[in-house]
Amino acid sequence: MRKTRRKDEPLLKRIVAATFALLWACTARAGTVDPADWQAVLADARGETVYLNAWGGAENVNAYIEWASRELKRRFDVTLVHVKLEDTANAVATVVAEKAAGRDTGGRVDLVWINGENFAAMKARGLLFSPGWAGMLPNWRYVDHENKPTITTDFTVPVEGMASPWGMAKLVFFYDSARTEEEALPENADELLAWAEANPGRFSYPQPPDFIGSSFLKQVLIEKVEDPSVLQEPVDEATFQEIAAPLFAYLDALHPVAWRGGRAFPQNYPAMKQLLADGALDIIFAFNPAEASSAIADGALPDTVRSFTFPGGTLANTHFLAIPYNASAKAGALVTANFLLSPEAQARKQDPAVWGDPTVLSMDKLGQEDRARFEALDLGLATLAPEALGPALNEPHPSWMERIEEKWKRRYLAGN
Repeated sequence: MRKTRRKDEPLLKRIVAATFALLWACTARAGTVDPADWQAVLADARGETVYLNAWGGAENVNAYIEWASRELKRRFDVTLVHVKLEDTANAVATVVAEKAAGRDTGGRVDLVWINGENFAAMKARGLLFSPGWAGMLPNWRYVDHENKPTITTDFTVPVEGMASPWGMAKLVFFYDSARTEEEALPENADELLAWAEANPGRFSYPQPPDFIGSSFLKQVLIEKVEDPSVLQEPVDEATFQEIAAPLFAYLDALHPVAWRGGRAFPQNYPAMKQLLADGALDIIFAFNPAEASSAIADGALPDTVRSFTFPGGTLANTHFLAIPYNASAKAGALVTANFLLSPEAQARKQDPAVWGDPTVLSMDKLGQEDRARFEALDLGLATLAPEALGPALNEPHPSWMERIEEKWKRRYLAGN
C-alpha cells in the first residue's frame, strides 16, 4: 500500500529541525560559558542553583555563606546551596568519580572551597574549569595579586586563574592571659616543645589529615629541616626519610607530654578551641589572625584570650573557590565567585563578629566608600596588628604533606 504524503510534512520537519538546533545551541552555550562576556554570564546564571561544596565545621562560616546565599538570590536570582563537608577531599573524589564514569556535564559540584593538596590534585587530573577565568571576573580588579604571591601560587603550584581567591590565612597561636603569662610564651617550635615539657598535658594539635593539624606539622617541618628550600620541590623518595627525620623526632618528644599523653588528639580546630575554653589546654592555634577575636565575639572563648605568633615566621597561604570542569551551573558559579570577591562581601567576611577571615583585596585599589568599609571594622582586642604577625613562611609542595600524613598515621595510629 502506497503511503500518502502529508502536505504539512515539510513544515513539521522544519519545526523539528529548528527545535533540535535550539536545544543544541542552548546545550553548547551552557557548556562553553565565556567569563569575558559578563552580561551573558549574568543572563545565563539567572535561575541556576549552585552547589557550593565547603567545609561546614564552623557556625560563623556557615552563617556567612547563608548571608551570601540570600544576597545572591535577591540580586542575581542565583540559588546557593551549601553542601557541608568534613573534608574537601570528598568533593574532589566526587569529581574524580564523575570523570571516570564519563560524566563530563551535569556534575554535582558547581563550586568548591579549596587550596593546597586538593587544588593540586584537581589541576593535575584536569578537573578544573578553563584557565584564566578568575582574572576575568569584574571584581578581580580589586585583588592584591601583585603583593600577595600566594594568590597566584598555591602550595608552589601556579593557580593560572583556575581558582578565585577568597581569603588569606596565617598560622597564629592563642592563649588565655588569665592562666598563662605572656613572658612564658614560646617564640619558635623548639621553645614550644620546651614549654610543653614544662606544662605536661596543656598542648595538643588536631589529628592529621585535619587541615589545621597538618599545618602544625608543616610549621615544625619548615623550622626543623636543614634547608627549607627543598620543601618547595616535589618529594624525592630517596631523601624523604632523612629530611623528615627531625620532624618525627620532634613529635616523638612532644607526644608524651601532650594532652592525653599523645594517645588521642582533638578531632579538629573547633574541638581544640573548646578545650581551651574548658581550661584543658593552655595554647592552641588557628589559620586566621582574627580567629580569637571572632571566638570572643560569639562567646566561644573568654575575653582574656590573646594572640601571639613566632617572630621568625609562621605558615601562610590563600584559600580559593574553584569550579569543576563538569559543573552544572558554571555561570551561577562565576557570579557567586565574583560576588564573594566584592568589597562588600570581603569586608563583611573580615569582620570578626561575622567570620574574621582576612581579605584578598588591596586597599589601594578601592574607592573611598569601599575602603571606609574596611577602616570601620573593629578587628577585636585579640587580633594582632599586621606588623606584629611576623614573616610569612611558604607552604611546602603538596607531595610533602601526602607523605608526611601517611607516615604520621603509620607511626602514631598503628597501635591505637
